[in-house]
Amino acid sequence: MLLGLHRALEGGLHVERRLEPWFRGALNRAFREPLAELLQYLINRRRSNEGLGLAEERIDPDEPQSLAAITEAFGSYMQRAYSPGSFERGGNTKTHGIVRADVIIREGLPAHLRHGVFARPRSFRAYVRFSGPGPNLPPDIKDVGFGSMTIKLMDVPGPKLMDDERFTQDFLTVSTPTFVTPNTRENAKLQWWSFRAMPVFYFLDPFDTHLLDFVMQGLWNETLSNPLGTRYWSCTPYLLGEGQAMMYSFAPRSNVISHIPGAPFGRIPPNYLRDNMATTLAQQDVEFDFLVQVQTDPHLMPIENASVRWPEKLSPFVSVATIRIPRQRIDTPAHTALGRVLSLNPWHCLPEHRPLGNQNRARRQMYYELSRLRQDRNRTPHIEPTGHELDV
Repeated sequence: MLLGLHRALEGGLHVERRLEPWFRGALNRAFREPLAELLQYLINRRRSNEGLGLAEERIDPDEPQSLAAITEAFGSYMQRAYSPGSFERGGNTKTHGIVRADVIIREGLPAHLRHGVFARPRSFRAYVRFSGPGPNLPPDIKDVGFGSMTIKLMDVPGPKLMDDERFTQDFLTVSTPTFVTPNTRENAKLQWWSFRAMPVFYFLDPFDTHLLDFVMQGLWNETLSNPLGTRYWSCTPYLLGEGQAMMYSFAPRSNVISHIPGAPFGRIPPNYLRDNMATTLAQQDVEFDFLVQVQTDPHLMPIENASVRWPEKLSPFVSVATIRIPRQRIDTPAHTALGRVLSLNPWHCLPEHRPLGNQNRARRQMYYELSRLRQDRNRTPHIEPTGHELDV
């Protein structure tokens, strides 16, 4: 009965996704920010002030159990869903494209921003992976309107917090400014429902509702037209030098192809997001602003609750770099091969950018174990990229 109800809700969502391009922009401009402010007020009203300092973490005693439950859920699903040689990632599963890029650190940054990779003006070679949510590989129009953008810098000097890569720095973002769950305890519940193909009931369970998070996600989950024209946020915090925390965001600066062939009710290509990326990059360069937001209030800008949006009126985002993606082909065998071996983990990082908060602490082990599982089953050993894998 629950599964049937969930499928009916999904069917309604799929129809709405086809119609969204004709009305969603106007709704966003008129209502998104006011509704987000109301939701954040209601979320914050339920929170107590824990008395933490800036960039200070608090580890709950049940974190290991939550991490084990999430990792086991993802690993079991991957082994059920995929055969050796064709394993996909457990999360951020569908690759829309992997591209070459340069990340150019700006000159003249204020002193408090000049830490880690932002310490001095320079350019880093990078790979950028654009992907969908997972854990399945549906046609793009049937996805939940959620995307991710992950950057791997190369030739980054200095010690790293994981020893499987010595010269890389990874930055992970998604297309919503808050995360789908506030912490790992709740994330474990979401995975329980997700791997039973009924994730909506995590949010709508009358005995354990997460309706505020559901609506907050829905304000940004929408029909995507091109991953190169979408804004992305880290959702979880990171150090920006010792004792200072940041969120970061990638904001598009370029006009890109946004037409969805076949919409609303014709045949929409199953991988139209990849197609629009490929067509765009065959014609032009694309740029994003790399923005950071510094924590200034430890309660209103929490470390351990990823459902809280850090208020920009307390600390605006500041541009620290340009992400430049040059014209290129993205459908070569080299791109496919790189996608199979690339490991992305926020703990591939300098100590100055150490991930903060319970969801980031969970990612260190979970991402490592799931990446190794995928590469082991596919017989594609882990490699540390150099930035030359896509040279032609």
